[in-house]
Amino acid sequence: MSAVLVAVLCAALGVLVPRLIAAVPEPDEPAEDKQPYADIAARPGLAWQSALVCGVIGALIGGAVGLDWALLFLVPLVPVGVALALIDWRTRLLPTRIIAPTYLVLVPLVVIAALASGEPRLLLLAAIGWAVMGGLYLLLWLIHPAGMGYGDVRLSGILGIVLGYLGWQQLALGSWSGFLLGGIGGALLAAFKVVDRRHNPFGPWMLIGALAGIVVGPAFAVWMWGDLAA
Repeated sequence: MSAVLVAVLCAALGVLVPRLIAAVPEPDEPAEDKQPYADIAARPGLAWQSALVCGVIGALIGGAVGLDWALLFLVPLVPVGVALALIDWRTRLLPTRIIAPTYLVLVPLVVIAALASGEPRLLLLAAIGWAVMGGLYLLLWLIHPAGMGYGDVRLSGILGIVLGYLGWQQLALGSWSGFLLGGIGGALLAAFKVVDRRHNPFGPWMLIGALAGIVVGPAFAVWMWGDLAA
């Protein structure tokens, strides 16, 4: 029941993905080969394709989370994540114009969800997730800025809040799998000449990894550590 409901809600919001992308202003000094956001948004069939992808993601999240207050912030994040993944894939950029407002909406919704569920401790977990995942990406960026865009650092904070709120299993798998998928997937795509190894967009892998953490994090932890994961 929850999977169907969340799938329908996310699919309905997914139709708005082209509008979200079209609303992003171009950088002051765009790269010569950068595809304009308006062109990305105008791709034929993007609305229904986005709705389909968002619906599938929504079904996975709904099936994993159930009818929980966390859906208050998870549902609207689905189309935002799809838009960011597509933009990063096409432009190697994660626009602050999308990420910054996402923080402004996400944080209050997380507070409301935690208080409505009667578990204010979830706010502490969300803050820890923000600090852990955001801090890790910031450290990696400071050590090797050429290997990671600062947009990835901004996005990591959003994912850390969500994964931390849901639990340590989700945070651990969601964080780790993003790097694993990025490394393996990037290498495969580079081998097949789909992307340049030096310009592998990392945002989509981060988002897929976070989805994996949400959907299979607890089950994976039980498989790895048994009763210790409880």
